[in-house]
Amino acid sequence: MDHPACIVMTTASTEDEAEALAAAIVEARLAACVQVERVRSFYVWQEKLHREPEWLLLIKTLAARFPALEAFIRERHSYETPEILQVPVAAGSPDYLRWLAAGSTGPDQA
Repeated sequence: MDHPACIVMTTASTEDEAEALAAAIVEARLAACVQVERVRSFYVWQEKLHREPEWLLLIKTLAARFPALEAFIRERHSYETPEILQVPVAAGSPDYLRWLAAGSTGPDQA
């Protein structure tokens, strides 16, 4: 594969924040697609167990775009320590991966 793909995951506390972040990421061409879905997260923060509704963003992009995407998320995220995880894509439909690569390439990357 010429352009290794990945999925970057982050969460947001509200649907509005998740949708705004998803749209901004795609508009900046840092990813070809972002899916947003409601989840319930269980985690320990500051020594306290939390059970919180959150919105999970599954961001389809190129591995090479991760540093710029991570900085973009950090600048706009409301959490003190946002989840930002990169998961490599081992394989995929060649047509989809070509589309993903084209959609994740901004004018500065062409």
